[in-house]
Amino acid sequence: MDKDAEKFLKELMDTPSPSGFEAQIQELVRRRMLAFTDDVETDVHGNVIGRLNRGAPLRVMLAGHCDEIGFLVQHITDKGFLHIVPIGGVDIPLMPGRRVYVHTEKKKVLGVIGKKPIHLMTDEDRKKVPKAHELWVDIGAKDKKDAEKKVAIGDIVTVAEGFSLMENGLAVSRAFDDKIGAFVVTETLCRLSRVKGLAVEVAAVSTTQEEIGLRGAKTSAFGIDPHVGVAVDVGFASDHPGVEKEIVGDVRLGGGPILHKGANINPVVGRLLVETAKKKKIPFQMTAEPRATGTDANVIQITRSGVAAALVSIPNRYMHTPVEMISLDDVENAVRLLEAFVRALKPGMDFTPRVDL
Repeated sequence: MDKDAEKFLKELMDTPSPSGFEAQIQELVRRRMLAFTDDVETDVHGNVIGRLNRGAPLRVMLAGHCDEIGFLVQHITDKGFLHIVPIGGVDIPLMPGRRVYVHTEKKKVLGVIGKKPIHLMTDEDRKKVPKAHELWVDIGAKDKKDAEKKVAIGDIVTVAEGFSLMENGLAVSRAFDDKIGAFVVTETLCRLSRVKGLAVEVAAVSTTQEEIGLRGAKTSAFGIDPHVGVAVDVGFASDHPGVEKEIVGDVRLGGGPILHKGANINPVVGRLLVETAKKKKIPFQMTAEPRATGTDANVIQITRSGVAAALVSIPNRYMHTPVEMISLDDVENAVRLLEAFVRALKPGMDFTPRVDL
């Protein structure tokens, strides 16, 4: 990964973007896309769409959601503590004792999610799993009046964990799910912008509100009306303790992006992705998807009268925790695969599932 792309990735990971509050991160995506194409728009739902070769007879949509899980300030107590409510699937038992930022209109305010010291806990206390409404954020306020000078009801809260490089080409951060998908589709747009004679229209979309119901992909896909739609998300790695390969599949960091087989994957598109990876000698891993995936590919597939959909996933350890971990090699190979896949598409291709006769 070159330094410019790495800088963009770090900015994405460090920018708050809980579902419904993606405007700040989408401005980063918009500026990045404008470096490669002047055909960039933001729709009423907040999706950022960068296009190449608009008007070509075959339209392909690449989608990665930029929103993350987080919290909203719900209540301020008389003593100045904040009660919060989760946005999306937050792993609540991991939150006590965490540093967080409350993002206000003017600045971010450091806080901590409080917890009774273990010395003061009874045996029964230690067995209890905290509930979301029992969490509180301590911003060091003197009282409610002091707290209200700094924060407001409805301010977003994110865990104070940013992007860091690790050994062996790995990286750790909160919210690789799925800012890394938004990164991949943006960087794919970058590389495709250098291709002369591109045969298809490309719409690269940084989608919103996936974590609360795949909402941005649903509206943007309706507007784009693609023939082919590929979502880029994260997938469960099974190369660490506690995960059963019999359930998840055999997936490791550094083994290449994950491709999928199942009802949510158009068989023609799925086969072309595999063939492209093999032809270009791009490593990949395969998992089975027996039902609709919980990704943007789900709603893209059933847009209007149907879209030939597929899913490319980045292996991810510790999903929906503050310390998600990925391999940057997998990210690079996902970009390479999508670029080659799009270049292999031609007008007039038939994506109707058929039995070869």
